[in-house]
Amino acid sequence: MPTKLSDWWPAVRRCALAGIAGLALLGAGLPAATADDDDPGLARFYDQKISWSAKACGGGEPADRPEDLQCGKVTVPLDYAHPGAGTLELALARYRATGDSHGSVVLNFGGPGGSGVNELAWGGEEFMDLAEGYDVVSFDPRGVGRSSPVSCGDGDVEAPEDTEEAGDPLGDPQTVLRELRRIAKECAAHSGPVLPHIGTVNVSRDLDVIRQALGDKKLNYLGFSYGTRLAAVYAAQFPDKVGRMVLDGVDTLTEPLTEQGIAGAKGQQTALESFIDWCVRDIACPFGQDARTAREDVVSLVRSLDEDPVPTAFGGPFSGQDLVGALGQALYSENLWPSLERALASLLEDGDTRAIESFGGGGFALPPPMRSKSGEGAEGTLVNEEDIPLDNLPAALMAVNCADDPDRPTAEQVTRDLARLRADYERASPVFGTYRLTQVLMCHGRPKGTDFIREKVKDVDTPRMLLVGTRGDPATPYRWTVETAERLGSSAVVLDNRSEGHTGYGSSICVHRKVDDFLLYGSLPADGSSCGSEQER
Repeated sequence: MPTKLSDWWPAVRRCALAGIAGLALLGAGLPAATADDDDPGLARFYDQKISWSAKACGGGEPADRPEDLQCGKVTVPLDYAHPGAGTLELALARYRATGDSHGSVVLNFGGPGGSGVNELAWGGEEFMDLAEGYDVVSFDPRGVGRSSPVSCGDGDVEAPEDTEEAGDPLGDPQTVLRELRRIAKECAAHSGPVLPHIGTVNVSRDLDVIRQALGDKKLNYLGFSYGTRLAAVYAAQFPDKVGRMVLDGVDTLTEPLTEQGIAGAKGQQTALESFIDWCVRDIACPFGQDARTAREDVVSLVRSLDEDPVPTAFGGPFSGQDLVGALGQALYSENLWPSLERALASLLEDGDTRAIESFGGGGFALPPPMRSKSGEGAEGTLVNEEDIPLDNLPAALMAVNCADDPDRPTAEQVTRDLARLRADYERASPVFGTYRLTQVLMCHGRPKGTDFIREKVKDVDTPRMLLVGTRGDPATPYRWTVETAERLGSSAVVLDNRSEGHTGYGSSICVHRKVDDFLLYGSLPADGSSCGSEQER
């Protein structure tokens, strides 16, 4: 076990950056003003039109970008309370309708922190059925991707002074608090003026500006994971503008981050154990053929890598917490299990981190891999990708999560409760517990987040919305679908996806068909109807 804080702090800090996004300067989120095109201060934003072009997507030669993809921008106020005080440009992408267009359907793939432009560019094939009736559109929310990205810097900081608990990243509350404050300053310094105005309440208002710029009287929308939170907030802020709306992998509207972290750790642990049960039936499983021993080996591997990280192909260290972050992404879909098995074998047998690192990310989004327009798996870069900070996804993830949550752990609470919280999280998951707890702690020291979501997003008066919950979802438990449906009221219709994995649209033929039927034709399934696991792709 390392005896110096400098031996383990870089790995802990990378874990923190998968959950941190600027603690010092983030605002509390704006109240739900009735902002629309009738507000004189906002009229100029609601009067704009989007100029679409393929060249705006970048990517060099046309062959370097997906066929038929077009990109554009909209301008929104930096601060909706003071619309004359500055603006932001939001990046958008679309595929034009292949049939008779009824307008647009806007997609949000989750996160928070996921780039909608990239996801649509390289995963558009999954949504081409919708193009029979819509332009299929997505966007980078404020603080994300090409829309004024937030960052916490490159992570090259001096290690803090040694303490008696230096061998334990969560052993000394005072050291933890000191480092949270230090990292907070770096996030504020690297993120620019968007940081105090990040959060779903503002993104929802941006979404309404996008709706108007697209020329749509009503918002037709498909959101995954975090994208369901955005949908619920929009429904509360703009109930008269809601068209056909689908929420897949439904987020909670009420649980504080502490409880969300426990639920997430439990869900990921369950998914990991399911993966292990599958893996040990294969002679190629790198953990052998005994499930109990394999579970112990995974815990030992994480601890070993935290104590003695291995070098990556780029020269940096790969720690146990880096492995935990990659596992969390890989476990979102059973379709990824064979690739995960091979990646773990490469790590264990050859010390090669390249395959397992490819799963890293830190967000909760639609699980990869998606299909490109040509039907092949694809990766690529679009508009000025080199200008996007490498840590933008994790930085934006917690910037938004903390801005959306009114609770803040004080220094006294961290000092008093850290040991208890740690025990609770490690009981929930010996693999994911520390990682998830570190994310929760990142809100310490930041101004109070908005209470609008918890207190006001309920009993919405909108056309009926479709909520899809997956029974074996490791990131958004099925009970969140039920609870959110009850909270939203009679507008919510629940589709029970009796399957595994995070979200249902990309993995279940039944869910895919029912969602498309609703968005394209307005045909809603009966509330409480289900899709069975035998109808997976």
